[in-house]
Amino acid sequence: MRRAAWAVVLVTLAALTGCSGADEDRAGAPRWQPRPGLAWQWQLDGPVDPSVDVPVYDIDGFENSAADVARLHRDGRKVICYVNVGAWEDFRPDRADFPASVLGRPNGWRGERWLDIRRVSVLRPLMERRFDMCRDKGFDAVEPDLVEGYGNDTGFPLTARDQLGYNRMIADLAHRRGLSVGLKNDLPQIPALVRHFDFAVNEECAQYDECGELKPFIAAGKAVFHVEYAEPAAAFCPDSRRLELSSMRKKPELGVWRAPC
Repeated sequence: MRRAAWAVVLVTLAALTGCSGADEDRAGAPRWQPRPGLAWQWQLDGPVDPSVDVPVYDIDGFENSAADVARLHRDGRKVICYVNVGAWEDFRPDRADFPASVLGRPNGWRGERWLDIRRVSVLRPLMERRFDMCRDKGFDAVEPDLVEGYGNDTGFPLTARDQLGYNRMIADLAHRRGLSVGLKNDLPQIPALVRHFDFAVNEECAQYDECGELKPFIAAGKAVFHVEYAEPAAAFCPDSRRLELSSMRKKPELGVWRAPC
């Protein structure tokens, strides 16, 4: 097939699936590019419930199997792999692979401690294996959590520069595996990171009057998957629709229940 004809095929597929043919992994296959306004489900608690009629699911990478991902794919969903990249978790099967020297202070969640993201030589292979898991289970994308340790009391003297370097590495690890990757929160660094990430995931920008800081993603044609926990839908949905955010209200445990805009 000639190059021009193949380009037409890619554009057609992109229109049908919400992908952009502009971003490719090293094998040349187009990565999924979620567009602004896509509805989504975020379920990290309990067995995944595939009955929610939305095109995007964000679920725990460890707790769900390749069969779970395949079922969602059969229903026409794209599936995001939730993985913690900024904190150690004592309930994960690879917990013993993290040396004590990279474990910092508790982060407020039971069984979790901040990681020393300056120790890239230690953390990179661990995150590579986690992203390999996401790829091998058939996920389309990764949601790397806790990528703003520099703004927290981690027990390490982390700087914004440390965080930028680590976050860019995380994005590169995903892209090398053909996975799209989302920037989780970390609003101050959006201008420096928006070109490295394929979408954003945000918690409570409306409650803290910060949703405007996510505009660079929307302007770039990249989805912003957004949740509020305390704000009533009537208080944030009008602005969310105006900004083209993919917004819903969830309970903090992130079970099945959702109240979309």
